[in-house]
Amino acid sequence: MNLIFQLFVQFFHIGVFSFGGGYATLPFLYEIAEKYHWYTTSQLTDMISLSSVTPGPVGINMATFAGFTTAGILGAAIATFAIVLPSYIIVSIVYKILDKFNENRIVKGAIRALKPAGCAMLSAVGIKLIFSSNLHLIGSLILAFFVITSFYKKQDPIFYLGLSAVLGIILGCFNLIGV
Repeated sequence: MNLIFQLFVQFFHIGVFSFGGGYATLPFLYEIAEKYHWYTTSQLTDMISLSSVTPGPVGINMATFAGFTTAGILGAAIATFAIVLPSYIIVSIVYKILDKFNENRIVKGAIRALKPAGCAMLSAVGIKLIFSSNLHLIGSLILAFFVITSFYKKQDPIFYLGLSAVLGIILGCFNLIGV
């Protein structure tokens, strides 16, 4: 099967089934890394980091990065288009019948059930990435500190991502975290 077509199919699939935001794409991206070897889990970790601190939706940023890593600029364009297309189609359909879904108990229940499932999938991939990446002691301590701090001091996650990026750059300049 042609790589570009396969890339389109995989990212269209992600766009259809990753419900709940950009981080919901992680289980699918991890599966692609394992199954097709288009990128490594280390590159996936980089994708998450870069996508989290660059402007734009995280899921789309990750698709663009993964597509570029797989097939260059054309791959980036195809993966981005493919991940966005299902949402466009679904929103167009739902817009036409929005009033019928507005107070539907079944739809509300389905959405309520999908949230914990999405959290569980995201947690599972996060744990796999932590154990499969080459975290160094200082990087691990920074991660643990920010996770613990986030429970006590409620900040926007962007704050922790930005601070982590700055610390990573500073420590990387001194080669303290093996960057």
